[in-house]
Parts: sequence; structure tokens; C-alpha cells
Amino acid sequence: MVGGTPIKESDIKNYPHEEWTRPFQYNVTAGTAYSKFLEGLRNGKIYGTYCSRCGQVFVPPKMYCPYCFKPVDGWVEVKDEGTVITAVISYISGTREPLKEPKVVGVIKLDVPGKEFSEHRFPGIMHYLCVDPEDVKSMKVFGMRVKARWKPANQRTGSVLDIECFEPVR
Repeated sequence: MVGGTPIKESDIKNYPHEEWTRPFQYNVTAGTAYSKFLEGLRNGKIYGTYCSRCGQVFVPPKMYCPYCFKPVDGWVEVKDEGTVITAVISYISGTREPLKEPKVVGVIKLDVPGKEFSEHRFPGIMHYLCVDPEDVKSMKVFGMRVKARWKPANQRTGSVLDIECFEPVR
């Protein structure tokens, strides 16, 4: 155990939840924004969109600004390097199973190149951080510079997991 508050399997089952017994089948499409974003990830690039009116850069991209309620103004390639804004240690998987090893998840404010974006705000992207959980507890991770660790090009599928994690810049 790395620290934090351990959670027992019996504790997890006590959280409110619903059990679904019927299988669901979905047909979904990524749409214009996510298609370009996912294709970029497959090619080792991170694309976002921006709104000039309110100064937001969106990664993953949006086609309409949720703040101004207008179409975004265009596309921007952001860097795969940035600053950790916040982070947590997770002891439970996304499907509620206890993890053998805790994972660190953080929000990274990626760098947006170009002086035309110097006044833009980028709320950040949530992803795994390849850091020691102790760095979260000791607050070392906050403000840390990190860079994407990409899967090898021949293993990328056009998924957010084409970025294995963000690791500290050395």
C-alpha cells in the first residue's frame, strides 16, 4: 500500500449504484471534432479548437464554445508538453474494481504555441501521470512540467490511450 485510505471490496459494494443486466449495443460516431482529434493522436499530434471571443482552447476539441454558445473559430495544434494543474491518486478502476497498484490521474495544461494564443485560456486535459504517488502526497507534482509518453507509432490506434501517460520533463 502506497498510502492514502485503503478501500475494501465490501466498502465499494455499499456505494449507491445500479446493476444492469440487459446488454446494450451502441453504434456511435466520433463526429467531426473527435475524428480529427483521434486521427491526430494516431499521428502523434494533439489538436484542439479555439474560441477568439472568450479566449478558450478546447482539448479534446469542441465545435461550439460552451461559454459563448457560438461556433469555434478554428483548429490549433497544441504541444504534448505542459504543466500539471491538479492530481489525485486513484485506488479504484473506472469499473469500480480495486487496483493492485494505484494510478495517478491529473489535469495537464498543455502549451499552446503561437503568440496569437498567448491570451487564450486552456482548462486542461485529464490523463494518467507517470509519477510516484508520493509526489502527489508531498505536493511535488503540482506545477510540474510533463511531456506525453506516446506509444510506438505502429501501436497507435487513434485513441486517447495512444498517450500512455504524461511523465516529468527531465
